[in-house]
Amino acid sequence: MAVTMESIKELRAMTGAGMLDVKNTLAETDGDIQKAAQLLRERGIAKAGKKADRAATEGYVGSYIHHNGKIATLVELNCETDFVARNEDFQQIAKDLAIHVSMANPTYKTPEDVPEDVIAKEREVLLNQAKEEGKPENIAEKMVEGRINKFYAENCLMKQAYIKDDSKDIEQLINESIAKIGENIQIGAFNRISIGE
Repeated sequence: MAVTMESIKELRAMTGAGMLDVKNTLAETDGDIQKAAQLLRERGIAKAGKKADRAATEGYVGSYIHHNGKIATLVELNCETDFVARNEDFQQIAKDLAIHVSMANPTYKTPEDVPEDVIAKEREVLLNQAKEEGKPENIAEKMVEGRINKFYAENCLMKQAYIKDDSKDIEQLINESIAKIGENIQIGAFNRISIGE
């Protein structure tokens, strides 16, 4: 397939990548938009990994108050420069994360933040459940690992499916944002207040 202006526009809209990157990737994939999008995503995540060690000391606090006034959230989103912190796209990510936190109600930021005793108790409960289901020991262990990953996906912000696009988790959203904005981005603190909780 040929690289057309329409395919360039479509791929830019899908990925948020720069014009030259989009054009070159489309040429590399013979105009296949899906392959090009995947390739851009992989390259963006690779770029994001390289930027992860850079200091992110600037940022923006995204906020959200639910329409009924019973839930409010604040999310600290950090970046490297004040220039990016003032960028509308960056601020929108912080606001979207605040909405996500209000709806998904994560307890921890990452799996590494979950205390060992919490995981140990969860493993014990899940192992007993698997054994009560009559599963052999080796199968029960595999089931527990899968269920622990599900626990992380439900309780850890970075592993939760993004509420605005459940095809990606928050970690992927952050990596894509790093690739698009070109700076290290990190979620700092987040807080959720709910009436009656």
